[in-house]
Parts: sequence; C-alpha cells; structure tokens
Amino acid sequence: MAKYSSKINKIRTFALSLIFVGFIVMYIGIFFRESPVLMTFFMLLGTIFIVASTGVYFWIGLLSTKAVQVVCPSCGKYTKVLGRVDMCMYCKEPLTLDKTLEGKEFDEKYNRKSQQNSAN
Repeated sequence: MAKYSSKINKIRTFALSLIFVGFIVMYIGIFFRESPVLMTFFMLLGTIFIVASTGVYFWIGLLSTKAVQVVCPSCGKYTKVLGRVDMCMYCKEPLTLDKTLEGKEFDEKYNRKSQQNSAN
C-alpha cells in the first residue's frame, strides 16, 4: 500500500529539501577552492536552489490561502483540502468534497483530469 500525505505537506517537504540540496551543493563548492570558477559555479548553483525553494514556499502559501478548510471527521482538527481528494494533515484520514467519491477507495489519481470523468 502506498504511503499518502496531504498535498500541502508534500510541497512544503519538497521546498525544504531544495534548501538542503542548495546548502550541500554550496559545501561541494568548498572542495574546489583552488579553482575560483568551479567554486563560484557551485555557490551560484546552490543559491539558485535556495531561491527556487523560496519561490515554492511562496507558491504553496498562495495555494494554501485558496484551499478549502474543513474539520476532519476523524481527529476534529481543521485541515485544508486541495483538489478532489486529499489527506488530513494530522491523522492522514482520506478527505473529499466530491459527493460522487464518498465511500470509494482513496486514490490520488482522482485529482487528475483524465480520472475526473471516469470516476462518475
């Protein structure tokens, strides 16, 4: 069985990993101190990863403000739903706002355009 998590948390994890990748790439640049060109290349590449992370955090912040906020029926906490199906951020309960998907097995494929017509 696949491990699912909420879409917002997945994107935030990706943005955090971009920061760590950026720092690692910058540290790799330290090994090339004898070559200023290579060191500068790795430092700039690491900076690009960190700037990309800032962009992803900004984008998910915008998405988060547009997401529908619901009360999870399982844990009772407020969580946000992106798309037709999503998971609770806290207890990983499958959530949907689509009445046609209630009672069906959770599958992230329901969020794809090709699956929207065949799910009905």
